[in-house]
Amino acid sequence: MTSEYAVRYTNTVLYDSDGEKHQGDFLIHYDGSWSNSNGDEDVKQVLDGSNKVITRSLQNWHTHLAMQLNARDFSDGFTLDRWLNEAIFPTEAKLNPEYVRVGATAATAELIATGCSFAADMYFYPAITGDVLSKAGIRGLVGGPVSDFALPSHPDAKSALDELDSMLKDQSIEDKIQYAIATHSVYLCSEETLLRAAELAEKRNGRLHIHVSETRKEVAECYEKTGKYPVEYLDSIDFFKPGTVCAHASWVKKNEIRMLNNHGATAVHCPSSNMKLACGGTLSLPAYLDAGVDVRIGTDGAASSGNGLNILNEARTAALVQRHDHWDPTLLPAKDVFNMITKDSKDWVAWDLEDFRMFPRGRSNNRHLANLVFNGGNCLDMWVDGQAIRLNGVTQTIDERLALENLDNAVDSYYEGIE
Repeated sequence: MTSEYAVRYTNTVLYDSDGEKHQGDFLIHYDGSWSNSNGDEDVKQVLDGSNKVITRSLQNWHTHLAMQLNARDFSDGFTLDRWLNEAIFPTEAKLNPEYVRVGATAATAELIATGCSFAADMYFYPAITGDVLSKAGIRGLVGGPVSDFALPSHPDAKSALDELDSMLKDQSIEDKIQYAIATHSVYLCSEETLLRAAELAEKRNGRLHIHVSETRKEVAECYEKTGKYPVEYLDSIDFFKPGTVCAHASWVKKNEIRMLNNHGATAVHCPSSNMKLACGGTLSLPAYLDAGVDVRIGTDGAASSGNGLNILNEARTAALVQRHDHWDPTLLPAKDVFNMITKDSKDWVAWDLEDFRMFPRGRSNNRHLANLVFNGGNCLDMWVDGQAIRLNGVTQTIDERLALENLDNAVDSYYEGIE
């Protein structure tokens, strides 16, 4: 490496990690930082930024990437039970590593094309998904599912935990792909399994990822069985570890929200999935913010979101749902919700300012973030650790056309006898 700078953008607009706007010539560093450019630095590339706006890349904090295989299938309009029993479980009975690779590759192509360089995934054969993300050059927190019911990838919870133990042992904190222990939920995991997962997380300094309080049924059944609501129950058995990712976390009491904060957990708001599956409620953001909980946004899997993996679309939905549910138009202005989907990002994306969705730009040229959040945008470039993952609207690390052809071919056999 002859320079610490990956690229110089000239005559452009850049929004920093705090959402503050800067105009001029800028350097993107290999370590993910940025600085003003004098114009004479040694760089790998010089790009005209006059028709681009540069921001931190987006993050998707809860998804099931390989379920791109199930996206927008015949089950649209089904109840949750019918969706699971007639579409998801029958196809997943056929699941194998190759299906996961095909689904995860197509999903990763969509992530990159929509400006997202990180996904917190939860799906079978995590080593396959980790390999796909790694070869694509982006980041992931890849959760290996743990459940007491038969898993397509493992005969039981113990074997799933044993594999994760090996994966966590071998990883470095510097790796772009980190593995996690994805205990599915309180209703699919026994107390013994939950405790063994928590012990493994502590042993390997790994993160836990779990669906929690997603539906009223889950909450009611947990209370009937344990005398406690899901977060209370998990707290009582000392399940939580710092950084536990709690997907959905919709049907919770305020004392449970305080518990999540006390444990340093991350709650993930997935409004599209909650609405598509008619869960009856979504995460109540004001209560979480009052308690100081770290809240992120996720699409859930493309099969359950009905919205694909476009995190900008999910950010818009999150902002509108929170305003609607709380009768408060001041909740989640564009800058705040954009910060939620870019928080701690180390990477950069450049958006197309010539896209009609980026107009009007305003008298002060200050509507970029609002246009992105509420109208969407076209991702032209993506930089991760100084590598051009996407350049001028073309992904450099995945053949998009081939990924989509492989996805269509796989779906033909995946749904054979089902659709």
